[in-house]
Amino acid sequence: MKPLRTHARPRAFWAALSLLLALVSAFALAPAPSRAAGGEKDWKPIDPAYLSMKAPSVEKEADAEALFWEVRVSYEDSGGDPGTVLNHYVRIKVFNERGRESQSKIEIPAIKFRGRNVKIKDIAARTIKPDGSVVELKKDDVFERDVVKTNGIKVKAMTFSMPSVEVGSIIEYRWREIRESIVGYERFQFSRDIPVQFVKYWVKPYAHGLVNNAGELVGLRAQTFQTTTDSPFVKEKDGSYSMTLTNVPAFREEPRMPPEYSVRPWMLVYYSADTKTGPDQYWRDYGKRLAAKTKPQLKANDDVKRAAAEAAGDAQTPEQKLERVFAYARSHVKHYTDDASGLTAEQIKKIKENKSPGDTLKRGVGTGWDIDMLFGAMASALGFEVRVALTSDREDIFFNRGFTDDYFVNPTSVAVKVGDEWRLFDPGMDYINFGMLRWQEEGQQTLIADEKEPVWISSPLSGPEKSVESRTGKFKLAEDGTLEGDVKIEYTGHLAADVKEYNDDDTPEEREETLRNQYKARVPSAELSDIKIENVTDPTKPFTYMFHVKIPAYAQRTGKRLFVHPGFFQHGTGAMFPTAGRANDVYFHYPWTEEDKVEMELPEGFALDNPQAPAPVGAGDLSRYEPVAQVTKDGRKLIWGRKFYFGANRKTGGSTLLFPTASYSALKAYFDTVNTQDATTIALKQGAAAAKN
Repeated sequence: MKPLRTHARPRAFWAALSLLLALVSAFALAPAPSRAAGGEKDWKPIDPAYLSMKAPSVEKEADAEALFWEVRVSYEDSGGDPGTVLNHYVRIKVFNERGRESQSKIEIPAIKFRGRNVKIKDIAARTIKPDGSVVELKKDDVFERDVVKTNGIKVKAMTFSMPSVEVGSIIEYRWREIRESIVGYERFQFSRDIPVQFVKYWVKPYAHGLVNNAGELVGLRAQTFQTTTDSPFVKEKDGSYSMTLTNVPAFREEPRMPPEYSVRPWMLVYYSADTKTGPDQYWRDYGKRLAAKTKPQLKANDDVKRAAAEAAGDAQTPEQKLERVFAYARSHVKHYTDDASGLTAEQIKKIKENKSPGDTLKRGVGTGWDIDMLFGAMASALGFEVRVALTSDREDIFFNRGFTDDYFVNPTSVAVKVGDEWRLFDPGMDYINFGMLRWQEEGQQTLIADEKEPVWISSPLSGPEKSVESRTGKFKLAEDGTLEGDVKIEYTGHLAADVKEYNDDDTPEEREETLRNQYKARVPSAELSDIKIENVTDPTKPFTYMFHVKIPAYAQRTGKRLFVHPGFFQHGTGAMFPTAGRANDVYFHYPWTEEDKVEMELPEGFALDNPQAPAPVGAGDLSRYEPVAQVTKDGRKLIWGRKFYFGANRKTGGSTLLFPTASYSALKAYFDTVNTQDATTIALKQGAAAAKN
């Protein structure tokens, strides 16, 4: 799945841009060194004790273990452009057959982060067999492929198979990870998919003193996350600073886990001035400065005031006025930074930067941030109190405002005072409905910037009724078990935003292929035709699939009986949580609802044989599963339906999305029960009397 976009917005103080320029100009970039991949002199000698090593030391049950992982970070002129270069070197010991299998195939992903491109180059690898003999990887055996991560995101990766790996072997490989451009913040991982005995980073700081927008001298800083010890930087003889961790457990990706950066150990390296105040004072000062900085961007000129009055029209209530202004700002400005804008790179280059909401309105084109500011200015023109709101992205990390730096927060929405309550709006995100935010920003600590007294609020979390997957199917079942009919699926709310983002920059053919692949993964024999996909880029209408489907042998024929699975939309899906145990907490992105209705015309001469409907299942206010099974009066059609919601808290109006590992067995048991009910099979008997409704 493609990652969701974020706004191309300035950070508070917009310090990153000036810092970037300062970094590039202040630092004499070293040219990228030429390196002959696989050179013998670049490999470290092998300690014979490691060749004879029989068991891991970090995790007793590990199949393989990294003896060391070393990373040297430099800032280089890579191909004519400055970039951050990580020179990796990892050595791994294989202990058993499972370790041999898992470590024989290597994937080095080039994961983009915050819009930065990443390249993987200069791969060298070799296998040291238990007898000490060495087999080198050939350059021609390295390939670039698309791989899909556990979270569904597709990334480019360099892949290769280690040669001649045996139980007891040591494998080692090196590569260069080149991150496009130089930025003031870099993230570095400490954990791998196997335990690591020793991991060490060397970071050489920029050569000259650096100053931020406030005129403060900034220095190299490091903050570690999810580490058991606070390992500080150590000054090395070559002027670099190093950070070391030992005995790092394996990081295991699991579906529906918390954000990676809230789970695995990692380090943020950045340049910042000394912070002399505590968190409360830091964020108070920060909110005041940001309010002063953004105040001109919320100012309405005469044109904006006229547009606001026109948009509001005869609206009477604050809700009606804001909804109309929301729709106006979105519909009257083309969001050119959206990947589905239809504009070419050349056309985008010619677009001038908007300096004010008046510019945005006049030109009719802007960024998502421009659209938000136009909405805010129009709301202000109607007499509302308006501020910029900042929050973090909980797809990235669970924010803790005890870290006194603005790295994890961004201006993401517009706060409007309605009565005594601050309401949050984001028309600049194309597929987010009025009254909602991106799911990544809902249920988050949010700072309302103010020149006098900034305040923290919790952004509201949309309930399950806001994000609905509605599915209907009308089918005819043949006596040979073939199922054929028409399907319609609609997505609203966050579900719609996710699927629109995934599809909006694909061609119609690619969208159809995505749908076919989804069904082929569940039911390989499914034949889809007459596909229609609607409202892919519509900001408010449900994303809709319509298609004709034919599935041979959907029902199993045994003598005079047909055994059919009426839950068409769950057929072939399997359990949500198939594993008995769990390493990480379970985390759902947002509450949701499913509504299904299936009509199945039975074969001539067949009737239900002692049908039994599945029972409803509930989990208090959190979730409810309600199946429906009926037969029409003439006995010719089976009506099958279900309603399911998850994530609600009807008493508080909030939601529960995070479940600790201690509650995993109960959560798994609940979803297993739902899955069992969904998998109900109904028998049809040839020549039987029709069951009456």
